[in-house]
Amino acid sequence: MNVWQSARIAVRALRVNKLRSALTMLGIIIGVGAVIVTVGVGAGAQARVAEQIESLGSNLIILMSGSVTSSGVRLGQGTQLTISEDDAAAIAREVPAVQVAAPSVRGTAQVVYGNLNWATTIQGVTADYVEARDWPLVTGRPIGPEDVEGATKIALLGQTTVLNLFGDADPLGQIIRIQKVPFTVIGMLHRKGQSSRGWDQDDVILIPLSTAKKKVLGASQASPRAVNTISIKIRPGADMAEAEAQTRTLLRQRHRLQPHQDDDFSLRNLTEVLQTQERASQVMTYLLAAIASVSLVVGGIGIMNIMLVSVTERTREIGLRMAVGARGRDILLQFLVEAVTLSLLGGVVGIALGLAGSRAITYFVDWRTVVAPEAIALAFAFAAAVGIFFGFYPARKAARLDPIEALGYE
Repeated sequence: MNVWQSARIAVRALRVNKLRSALTMLGIIIGVGAVIVTVGVGAGAQARVAEQIESLGSNLIILMSGSVTSSGVRLGQGTQLTISEDDAAAIAREVPAVQVAAPSVRGTAQVVYGNLNWATTIQGVTADYVEARDWPLVTGRPIGPEDVEGATKIALLGQTTVLNLFGDADPLGQIIRIQKVPFTVIGMLHRKGQSSRGWDQDDVILIPLSTAKKKVLGASQASPRAVNTISIKIRPGADMAEAEAQTRTLLRQRHRLQPHQDDDFSLRNLTEVLQTQERASQVMTYLLAAIASVSLVVGGIGIMNIMLVSVTERTREIGLRMAVGARGRDILLQFLVEAVTLSLLGGVVGIALGLAGSRAITYFVDWRTVVAPEAIALAFAFAAAVGIFFGFYPARKAARLDPIEALGYE
C-alpha cells in the first residue's frame, strides 16, 4: 500500500467522525495560530526598533552637558552648558574614528506663516548636522558652512512643521517668522518619525547655529560658544566603544577634570541602547513563541489520545485487514497518515487564524505585526512533526496487534 492509498483511507476514516476530528484538530489550530500571532507581534516590535535606529542615524553618539556641582550641591543634568563648539571641533580633529561632530542648540518658539502659526522645536545646527543624523532632504538645499559663518536667516523644515504651516503647498522659498525674525525656507527634511522616547522628530525647524544664538534662542552669557548637544557620527566599521572612550578621555582633558571628579558631560550611544531593546524584544518573541508552542504539544497529546481510541474502536477492522494480507507496516502507515492529516489540516486552519489575528491586532490595537513566510513554514512544519511524533505510538500499537486476537475482539 502506498502513501496516497493510505491518505485516502485516512481521510475516509476521519470523515466518519467529523466532530471528533474537528475537536482533535482544535489544539493544533490554536497552537499554530498562537505561534504565528506571537512571532508576528515580536517581529513587528523588532522592525519598529530597527526603524528607530535608522531614524536616529547609524553609528551615532550623542554628547550632552552633564551635571555640575556648585557649593557642594550637585545640580541636575543639563542645568549648565558644559560643552562647546570648540569641543566638537576637537573631537572631529583628534578622535580618528569620528567622521563628523555636529554641535547644536535647541529651544522652542512660535513660528508664523501668513495667518497660521505653530509652536515647534528650533534647532541651531552646523553644516555637518544632517550628515551626522543621516537626515536627507526631500527638496531644496542643506545648510552650508557659509550660512553658519554669515548667520544667514534660512531654515530647513521638518514634515510635521510643513504640514501645519503650509498644508499641501510647497514651502520652498516662502518666508516664515520665528520670534518675529523673517526666515527663508530653503528645504524640507525627509520624514524621520518618532524617536525612541516618543517625540516627533519631524516637528522641527533647523537654522544655522550662529543665527540661532544671535537672533532666536540667544547665547549663554557665561560661554557664548556653549551648545546643548554634539552629534558624533562614527566612521563605518570603527569600534563604537573605543571611539566613545577616546572622546571621554579627550573631554576630561579639555575640561581639566581631576581623576576623582565626575564627568561634567554625558555620552549616549543611542544605537547601542536601541539594539539592546531589539535584543530584549527578540528574547520576548522567543518566550511568547515557546509559550504558544505548548498549545501545539497539548494538541499533539489530544491527537495521540484520539488515535488510541480509534485503534481500540477499529481493532476488528485491523484484524480483517491483516487477515487478507495487510502487513504491519501498512497498518502503521495508515494510522500515521491519519495523525499527520489531522495535524496538517489543523495547521492550515491555524495559519489562516494566525494571519487573521495578526491583521486584527494591527487594525484594532494599532500595533505593527510582521508575519514572515519563514514563520508560517516553521509553524506548519512543527504541526506536521507533532502529528508524526504523537501519532507514532498509536500507529505502532495498531501495527503490532495479533490478527487472531483482533478478529475476536468485541
